[in-house]
Formats: sequence, structure tokens, C-alpha cells
Amino acid sequence: MDNESKKQQMFNNMKRKKKEVKIVRRIVSVIALIALIAIGIGGYSGYKYVNTALQPVDPNAKGEIAIEIPMGSGVTSISKILEKNGVVKNAQIFKYYAKFKNESQFQAGNYQLTKAMTLDEIIESLKTGKVYHEPVFTMTVPEGLTLEQIAAVVAKNTDFTAEQFMDKVTDATYIESLIGEYPNLLTEDIYNENIRHTLEGYLYPATYPFYEEKPSLATIIETMLGTMDDIVAEYRVVMGEKEMTVHELLTFASLLEEEATAQTDRETIASVFYNRLSIDMPLQTDPTVLYSLGSHKDRVLYEDLEVDNPYNTYKNKGLPPGPIAGAGKVSIEAALNPSQTDYFYFLADKEGINHFAKTYDEHLANIEQYLR
Repeated sequence: MDNESKKQQMFNNMKRKKKEVKIVRRIVSVIALIALIAIGIGGYSGYKYVNTALQPVDPNAKGEIAIEIPMGSGVTSISKILEKNGVVKNAQIFKYYAKFKNESQFQAGNYQLTKAMTLDEIIESLKTGKVYHEPVFTMTVPEGLTLEQIAAVVAKNTDFTAEQFMDKVTDATYIESLIGEYPNLLTEDIYNENIRHTLEGYLYPATYPFYEEKPSLATIIETMLGTMDDIVAEYRVVMGEKEMTVHELLTFASLLEEEATAQTDRETIASVFYNRLSIDMPLQTDPTVLYSLGSHKDRVLYEDLEVDNPYNTYKNKGLPPGPIAGAGKVSIEAALNPSQTDYFYFLADKEGINHFAKTYDEHLANIEQYLR
């Protein structure tokens, strides 16, 4: 092949490559354009949906809708009531809007609302409040109870049996539906294979008023669950700073709740647990042994400490798989705001007063002085 032919072939190859590059650029440009359009459509759709949900359901509506807000209702449960009655388009958006406006102090009572009301008008009405009416009955769930113990409280106050309550709170299909309702509270952490009961520690302990004679089990359970959802939401920022999940928080708080006595300093006990966790030292807290045994005992024996169970913090390091009881707000706050100490040990004397120690020798001295 002569030089002229070689030059022509090289020229043809260059033309072909340039053409191929142009085609590739066009394809990339088209793909990028399609992606941008898709993102734009998605963003616009999301914006349009939220914007629509912020508007009145029906600006021309005239009729009033009677709505009852039970005493003790949080923003989550109120939002669901409003959506159920057709006063707002989306419960979640109303909830987030109220929190964005820093509005949460709503009054229980009976309201006459309309579909033509704006979210701000609804919020203002709920803040104003109406005349209270007496609940049919109240049910008190004390701090520190397990699900089995809560079941006994429900059985005492309603026509349901403890077994029916436990069947409901352990029903896999029902729990799956609750995860959809409370995605910020119930996470995949509750599906740890070592957890005894999925909802253990997630039903907030409090006194609950009920305005119907025979509320369903779902109403009872979701009233307690919704309250816990509202309580935990107050601490989202602090949890983020401490890189603590909801499950870890409720597990930690449940240990403090079970260790508590009338005069307990929860923040200092929390510091002991954090100090131990920081050096990979077992927590060695007796309530986890009792939970492992599945029964209450006035005194934990040395042989009990050897029980082979994931919840036994004498044999397993770190937090147990999940909460061992329902923690109140004081214990939740203590779990997030522990005292700063050098303590690694503590014990409660016969009067319920706690004595803390930095070393094991100091702890042994406290045992001799206060327990023997």
C-alpha cells in the first residue's frame, strides 16, 4: 500500500471515530436529559402533593364535622383523627406542619371543624380548646412493667384477657401494620432474632383516659404506642448527636427504669453503664438476669447469674437485645444525659439509697458496709 492510500485510510478512520464520538455524545445527552426530566417530574409531583395537602380539603365546604380529641392525645394521634374525619388531607403532613410551626399544646375536647379550614385555622382551634368531658374509664400503666405485666393491667380494666392482649401484641401481621403507621419508632431493630417480644418497651407507661366503654385492643395498644412515638420525637436531635437509635435508647432507658428505686439517681447509674460500655465491660445488671429467667425474685442468686440467655448482661457484653420493660420520660432523659463520673459500680442499700464506687475494692467495701 502506497503512502497516499495509507493517508486516505487514516483519514477515513479519523472521520469514522469522530462520527462515533458524536453519536455517543448524543446518546449521553439524551440519557442525561431523560434523567433530568424524570427528576424534575418526581420533584414537581412531590411538591404538588405536599402543596395540595397544605390546602383546605374543600374550600367551599359549609357543613361542620364533630370531632373528639381525647385527653392525653399527642400530635400523631390528633393528626390521624383529623385525617380519618376528612378535615385534613394527610395526617403526616399536618403533623410535620404543626411541629414546624412549633405547635403541640393542643386541648382535648369536642370540636366543630369544617373541610374549608386551613391548617393554621385548625391549629388555632385545637389550641383554644372546648369543654372537657369525663372519660368512661382510665387505665394506669406504671413505669417498669413488661408486656406480660401490662397484659394483666389491661385484663383488670377491660373485658379482654391477658392472653388476648399478648396474642395481639405478638401477632406478626399486626406488628407489620404498626411499622407502617409508626416508621420513626418501630424499625427493623425490633426483628432481632434474640428479642423475646417485638413490642417490649415500646408501649409508653402513663394514665390513659378512654372515652368509649369498650375500646378495642388495637385502640388501647396504639394509644400507648402513639404516646411513645410523640415522646421519642422530642429527643430526635439529641439522639442524632449521640448516634443512638430509638431501639438503643429504649433498651438503655429500660435498664435504668428497672434499677430505679424511690431515691435513685438515674443519671449517675447511666454514667456507670456508659463507663462500662466504653471499656467493653459487661453491664452486670440484675434486672436483665430476672428478665432472662422470666420471673420475679426478691434476691438474685449466684447460680442465676449463669443463666444462658441473650438478655443476661453478666454473660453477654453490651446492651441486651431489646428493652426489658417500659421506661418513663425520666429514664429516657437520663439515658441521653448521663452524669459525668468515674464510677464503674453501684449498689442500693436496704433503704433504697445508692452507693457508687470507682474500683472493685471500693465496691466490696460498700457491700460489707451497706448490705452485710
